Amino acid sequence: MSFLRPEALNGLARWRDVLIGAAVALAGLRWVLVGVGLMPWIGVAVTLLGAVFLWTGFQRARFRTGSGGLGVVEVDERQITYLAPVGGGIAAIDALTQVSVVASRAGGAFWRFDMAGERLSVPAAAEGARAVFDVLTALPGARIETAIRALNQPPETPVTIWRKGPAGVDTPRAIEHS
Repeated sequence: MSFLRPEALNGLARWRDVLIGAAVALAGLRWVLVGVGLMPWIGVAVTLLGAVFLWTGFQRARFRTGSGGLGVVEVDERQITYLAPVGGGIAAIDALTQVSVVASRAGGAFWRFDMAGERLSVPAAAEGARAVFDVLTALPGARIETAIRALNQPPETPVTIWRKGPAGVDTPRAIEHS
């Protein structure tokens, strides 16, 4: 039996990486300030590692996906699988040509994964949709901040988060509305 409400536990779980990163950075900073010999140099490395963990945890915590959406999302073996009663599908990460965020009629947002001649649409509120964050971090040049803004306030027109370059090279491009 927990002394914390379920909402508080969910909040702590969401910000867990930020809290761990801050603790690691503070421990490293302590070694920098009071360490002797080699310890300050190890403290610098630990502080930097904690800062990186804190930053990625902060981005992950801000990466909101609703709950109660239709279907389940799984990411495994560089493949996105969306299981739904109607309209599910699979998208190989290596085959992606474009990733966009599109507003739904109900006011939420959908992920749109385009591949050569195929498209997979996944509700951002689907169970497990937070795993899309890991997909975006694997795509060079993906605009994580743009994705966070688009999910928090679904756009009127589709927002391109990532697009593969013309010669099969992953290149960052300016944010485009399709």
